[in-house]
Amino acid sequence: MARHELARFLRDRREGLRPQDIGLPAEPHRRTPGLRREEVAELAHMSVDYYTRLEQARGPRPSPRILDGLAGALRLTPAERSHLFRLAGTSAPPGVRAVRRVRPHIVQMLRRLPDTGAIVTDAAYDVVAWNPLAQALLGDDLGRHSNLARRRFLDRGHAYESSSAEEFGRIVVARLRRAADRYPHDTALIALLGELRTGSEEFRQIWDERPVHAPGHRTKTVDHPTAGTLKLNCDVLLVPEDDQEVVLITADPGSPSARTIRRLAGAAAS
Repeated sequence: MARHELARFLRDRREGLRPQDIGLPAEPHRRTPGLRREEVAELAHMSVDYYTRLEQARGPRPSPRILDGLAGALRLTPAERSHLFRLAGTSAPPGVRAVRRVRPHIVQMLRRLPDTGAIVTDAAYDVVAWNPLAQALLGDDLGRHSNLARRRFLDRGHAYESSSAEEFGRIVVARLRRAADRYPHDTALIALLGELRTGSEEFRQIWDERPVHAPGHRTKTVDHPTAGTLKLNCDVLLVPEDDQEVVLITADPGSPSARTIRRLAGAAAS
């Protein structure tokens, strides 16, 4: 437990809040910057003495319940909440379910990438947003068969021949294993894993191997039904607060695949 860092973090977040942020009337001559300690303690359902000792780096390690109360009282973002738990030397409890909404600024970013195929996948490998070029590259049925794990292991939807099919299978299983640990009560995820175990011997074998994978750069060759053979780059950007990934699909500048992608992008836009 990083006591002094935790104490400093709590003080900084408390002093950064205004009374009106939590529904209290503004006080023009308030001497305390931000909230008072007793106000935070009341919002977090804990004693003022306990909270004071935490801010003074004297308190015992707080329980997950106390940390959740503090995260709510201090109006922490998901990233700040995770940081709070790390400072206290414990892991944040898993969420109830994978986040399947997409933030508007992420959707806008996809639209500003006309020569790049882009999709957003959630923790269960559902494609929750995409741009027209990604649909041209991955198949027109992307909206109807949007789960990449089902496409890979159960042949649901178009799955073009790819040099990275085996590697991608291990990537899918590694991510689904992480999701199962983080969201053990997500009914949609539980149903997906049941389908995959029942319908794919390959999935069961890879699952038992417990693969580990970190998102990054990959290259692959895809046999597209109308565009021919494409040599593509796949790069992943993380949206950590929602446990989502933005996958960017490009080709090397000046290559035949890049010219083909530009034609596909033009056709998709029209």
